[in-house]
Amino acid sequence: MPLNNLPLTLDGPSFDEKVAIASRVSHADFSLWGGLVPGNVAALPELHARGAIAVKAFMSDSGLPEFPASDDYTLLRGMEVAASLGMIVAVHAESDAITRGLTAEARGAGQRGAMAWAASRPVLAETEAISRAIHLAEATGARLHVVHVSSGRGAVMIAEARARGVDVTSETCPHYLTFTDEDVARLGAIGKCAPPVRNAEERARLWAAVTSGAVDMVVSDHSPSPPSMKEGDDFFAMWGGIPGVQTTLGTLLEEGPAHGLDLGSIVRLVAAGPAARFGLAPSKGTISVGADADLALVDLRNRHVVSQATLHYRHPQSPFVGRTVRGLVVRTILRGEVVAEKGAPVGEPRGRLVRPVGRVAA
Repeated sequence: MPLNNLPLTLDGPSFDEKVAIASRVSHADFSLWGGLVPGNVAALPELHARGAIAVKAFMSDSGLPEFPASDDYTLLRGMEVAASLGMIVAVHAESDAITRGLTAEARGAGQRGAMAWAASRPVLAETEAISRAIHLAEATGARLHVVHVSSGRGAVMIAEARARGVDVTSETCPHYLTFTDEDVARLGAIGKCAPPVRNAEERARLWAAVTSGAVDMVVSDHSPSPPSMKEGDDFFAMWGGIPGVQTTLGTLLEEGPAHGLDLGSIVRLVAAGPAARFGLAPSKGTISVGADADLALVDLRNRHVVSQATLHYRHPQSPFVGRTVRGLVVRTILRGEVVAEKGAPVGEPRGRLVRPVGRVAA
């Protein structure tokens, strides 16, 4: 059973179920998140005890009725509990009130296109939510992580809060660093995500935040869906989400040097930084004595054009198709053993759950 067909990880039993499935099919070690929704704050200790690296809350409509947005009260109580556990609260930061209101206006005016949808989720909706999450984290002492930051302005706000002592980090995604809203209008639903891809000016601001160190990590936010969910002429109704796990490293290796990112910075953004923030170091994220010997051997001389034929996704669709990336992963090593050669699995799945340092199973 694919993991995305399982119940959401909102309590201990659902966490256990996902671990059992992933342990049978994963060729890589893995960690799991939990969810924070109205009504499940009491379940955070059991998720923490089982090894969830964080709990995620949506500050706006997730699109899934079973994963409703967390209101400020839920965030407050959830952060209080998380702070007592030393657990990270991750937020999808968009104002529900702003995005709902602007969406209703646009749809009421008969607008259905990509640019109208992007306008219904402006940078203001992101920065307002980031500000509110930071305020709650500062008041409760919670550890905060803001996922898929789409704007340079949002990234700078987070870095400024961290500088004054708030325990907050951020991530962005390669699609925000690569595309603009005009690209999405051309690409169609394959480029739809939330928060949306921004304009060229905001993309430049975001790159500046990444190269200055204001952004802590660059992640794929891999979110695939069947092609049937991205069909139709109403951009508001199409499913959002961009698959990117296979193209993140290649995009950074290709685009990063022009923006001042060297190889060491890229390693920090995709491996060392995430492992350290989520408590997986020192066994993960570094090449050092005593670490797990997880290695990706990359041919840095290889430049190739992404095509559907080269994608290993269940649904081989991506906005990166047709773009040039650098680097080909020729061998993947897990805990000192080869698990993939040129993208093809070697041997039986041997991945296992990795808990944050200091956690034990309940």
